[in-house]
Amino acid sequence: MAAPGPGEYFSVGSHVSCLTCLGQRLQGEVVAFDYPSKMLTLKCPSSSGKPNLSDVILVNLAYVSDVDVINDRTETPPPLASLNISKLASRARTEKEDKLSQAYAISAGVSVEGQQLFQTIHKTIKDCKWQEKNIIVMDDVVISPPYQVENCKGKEGSALSHIRKIVEKHFKDVESQKSMQRTQAQQTQKDSSLSS
Repeated sequence: MAAPGPGEYFSVGSHVSCLTCLGQRLQGEVVAFDYPSKMLTLKCPSSSGKPNLSDVILVNLAYVSDVDVINDRTETPPPLASLNISKLASRARTEKEDKLSQAYAISAGVSVEGQQLFQTIHKTIKDCKWQEKNIIVMDDVVISPPYQVENCKGKEGSALSHIRKIVEKHFKDVESQKSMQRTQAQQTQKDSSLSS
């Protein structure tokens, strides 16, 4: 393979702007560049708008029509920050457990509504798991199919009350979302009948 020519290499720390084949303009700081695979890693302002966060985007230059170097960095880039390997391993283990739990629910024949409720509860209370088709929360509350408020069983107290509120709000939100979708579908149907 020939050595990279001018304009084919991007220094870490440089700022570039590129136009994808989909017409999307990406602009950011070069974090990494792999010449053989033509992969460019950019650190861009956060799409969430939070100033202390950044989006990291991998760009395949084979699908980019235009690249402009805005500011080329010539000095040596600062050393990379050290990684907390134990924190990363813990996060990977937690994600794996979550995915296995989802797979278990699907294989056990849990309804879509039950899976959605589990995800809603899990966002607030991490200590929840499946036991066959039942959702077990904090080893205190059992929610059995069809996963309604009245299906929440456990020792009366603040934990059961809190879980019931989460279940009630979940189903209110789901119904509200369905209602909004029906309204949008009716409006779209009305608009298309008026235009024809």
